[in-house]
Amino acid sequence: MIKEDEVFKIGKFIKPHGIKGEISFAFDNDIFDKADCPYLICLINGIYVPFFVKEYRFKGAETALITLEDITSDLQAKKFSGLEVYFPREYFKEADNAEYSLDYFLDFEVSDEEKGNLGKIISVDDSTINTLFLINTPEDEELIIPASDDFVIDIDSDNKILYVKLPEGLI
Repeated sequence: MIKEDEVFKIGKFIKPHGIKGEISFAFDNDIFDKADCPYLICLINGIYVPFFVKEYRFKGAETALITLEDITSDLQAKKFSGLEVYFPREYFKEADNAEYSLDYFLDFEVSDEEKGNLGKIISVDDSTINTLFLINTPEDEELIIPASDDFVIDIDSDNKILYVKLPEGLI
């Protein structure tokens, strides 16, 4: 059984494309093209379900058309419309030159060089020009920090820790 902490969101299935089961996929991260993972994962009724990719082709910089194994009609593909798509963390670590999606950092602990443990990332807010991490502190309060690679010192994917050096006065 696939667990929530074993995956991270990379996009969303939009709608069927044509009549042969192809699905339009809007992605935030094209890791599926860089890593050698044969499947993508969808959250269906609270369960993470893998679907094997038969083939895909890019339609634009943020869209691909994907054919999943055993999905051969637009009626079957329509069931995937609106489903969020996840990628297994274990394959992400193996990919060369993989770029991190900010959703990858959900549930990571954040450790500041000066302040130490700031808490766990619970959400990514990209509704403004500056993307933000929402952090639940050890004191059960909410902290908001910029999600900028300018502040990142190191990433420990195995232990799910994001090491940062935030400017003085930000916290």
